[in-house]
Amino acid sequence: MSIVTMGTRTAEFLLSEAGGQRSREEVTLAVTAEALPAGQVLGKVTATGNYAAYSDAATDGSEVAAGVLYDAKPASDAVQQAAAVVRDAEIIESKLTGMDAAATVDLAAAGLIVR
Repeated sequence: MSIVTMGTRTAEFLLSEAGGQRSREEVTLAVTAEALPAGQVLGKVTATGNYAAYSDAATDGSEVAAGVLYDAKPASDAVQQAAAVVRDAEIIESKLTGMDAAATVDLAAAGLIVR
């Protein structure tokens, strides 16, 4: 028998959010070679306005954490629409992918409090 490990479920990282889903926004994800899990920390690429996986080592704008991916998205060779939590929410650090100390500070500036 094989054991299957389940990834983070949709919005599992959310502790609380603003009423009326005000914390969420529809965003455009940049082309990505890898699937992104729910809870992936996102940065916003300056040149295109598309969101991409946050990387503190990047130099295209995605080095500033700007939100968290609401649900998992597959790898894609085209941009794709997604929901992201971008303001006024409390999120569970252990359920996030791509977090570091700089991302915690960036997210706090956007009103996303990491617990």
